[in-house]
Amino acid sequence: MSYFADLTSLLFPDYCAACSSSLMLGEEVICFNCQLKLPRTDMHNESDNPIERLFWGRADVKSAAAFLKMPRQGMVHQLIHQLKYHDHKGVGIRLGKLFGHELKQSERMKDFDVIIPVPLHPKKLFARGYNQCDCIADGLVSTLENDVMKDNLQRIHHNASQTNMSRYARWKNVETIFSVRSPELLEGKRVLLVDDVITTGSTIEGCANVLNAIPGLKLSVASLAMPV
Repeated sequence: MSYFADLTSLLFPDYCAACSSSLMLGEEVICFNCQLKLPRTDMHNESDNPIERLFWGRADVKSAAAFLKMPRQGMVHQLIHQLKYHDHKGVGIRLGKLFGHELKQSERMKDFDVIIPVPLHPKKLFARGYNQCDCIADGLVSTLENDVMKDNLQRIHHNASQTNMSRYARWKNVETIFSVRSPELLEGKRVLLVDDVITTGSTIEGCANVLNAIPGLKLSVASLAMPV
């Protein structure tokens, strides 16, 4: 079986999603060299980090972190673009696994009962075919071994794209678009809410508004990237 796998990878090699070089045996989606070059933030080990400060006075978030720094151009921007717009689900799963390994070593962000990906509206989910945050959550779960809940938190309104909106406009855009189908399932739970990129934090704030209304729920946030 191993011989067949080796022969297949030789004849039909996979390529690194970051640098396009052929992946070697044991490499998945992103080559080891590019993994070493990923611009990690180490926020999961830092209290009052930039992501946590983003929610001060806006949402009750116990802890928060972004895995990677994302300049306007470069490796991380390319990886996120492939994940969101080019059907490369493996990017989200692989980066989720790498992030999960780091969270598992963190004293601040490792003990959760359930992982919840930020949902897409059904119309956008149908058009894209998948939710990129589900992929990230799957990667995290495979490392952290928590439960994942993908259908309880819902996006009930199809809001406009936030790409060119101001911070206030983004907040108004997501103010009332989320709901929880079965809040009793989350009572007293430690929840890790997962997003792909956090910019102004308005989407997370919208989710937090409904999640924090559930008795005893403690909310933390994890994002793959934060623009710099």
